[in-house]
Amino acid sequence: MRVGSFVLGAQFPGQGQGEALHRAVRSAEVAEEAGLDTVWLAEHHFVPYGTCPSAVTLAALLLGRTRRIRVGTAVSVLPTAHPVALGEQAALLHVTSGGRFTLGVGRGGPWVDLEVFGAGLAAYESGFPESLDLLVRWLREPAVGATGDRFRFREVPVVPRPSESLSEEPGPEVVVACTSPASVRTAAERGLAMLLGMHVGDEEKAEMVALWRRHARAAGHPADRVRGAAHVSAGVCQIADHRTDAAETLLKAMPGWLRQGLGAHVTVDARERRMRDPHAYTELLCGLHPVGPPRLCADRLAATAERTGVSRFALLVEGSGDLAATEENVRRLGTEVLPQLR
Repeated sequence: MRVGSFVLGAQFPGQGQGEALHRAVRSAEVAEEAGLDTVWLAEHHFVPYGTCPSAVTLAALLLGRTRRIRVGTAVSVLPTAHPVALGEQAALLHVTSGGRFTLGVGRGGPWVDLEVFGAGLAAYESGFPESLDLLVRWLREPAVGATGDRFRFREVPVVPRPSESLSEEPGPEVVVACTSPASVRTAAERGLAMLLGMHVGDEEKAEMVALWRRHARAAGHPADRVRGAAHVSAGVCQIADHRTDAAETLLKAMPGWLRQGLGAHVTVDARERRMRDPHAYTELLCGLHPVGPPRLCADRLAATAERTGVSRFALLVEGSGDLAATEENVRRLGTEVLPQLR
């Protein structure tokens, strides 16, 4: 089991964007000090839900500031990026970090981002598989050309080639954010591990893993690869000596952030959207994830791994909205929870 932090650079009410990003960077540095396995970085545009607009850029900074911990994107939004440009960045980070970079990609949402970056709604609704295939080819082949509906260009050499990394890994790992049966199938047919959201519980995640395995076997992937796929579960972690104290910390801070952050999303086509009740959503997250004393947190992670077959965790540790409390939370995760799992 591998446990990492999930960093959004969340801007809580009353905070500035610089403060949010400083907490994000500092929490990642502390994650390495505390012995966590990975730092996963989210990407958002134009909303205070997350103030990092480029997960690969922040990953580059953190890879330069750390020596051991892996850094991954959770996720880079593929419809608003050119797959070759993103592939070049991922290859560069893989080669220069000694293979410590993981590229997580996803569809994102039907947000105004698609208009701003000129991608159009079709890139979100139907273009993800084409973009994903082009990206994976770029990370696996020495030269790539494209003849698809969205991308067409002559064959060009891949520079730098991920296989030139001075590490044992032939290229950066690619994981796919999955929220529907269609996205599960997309990931499974390509043999790519899933990143599962923090809004769903163990039962639904177990069903998604089982579906992924069925599709992966049907696509002809080897049995050992299907069994050994290292899926990632996103969640929330808040540690305190008593569960009520941990939950109270989140219930005081997270609803305001969720109301402000999620409420700022604007759809590209004026479609109606319904936002979860922020307080009820926070209560749901407290019930689903490791929130409470270290022993309870360790037991919750172990139980989720056993029930779902998921072996990696990306845990939101900044739910208090406070820098000092976030640092303490990360340190306790590393020193008081991880030893019980290992």
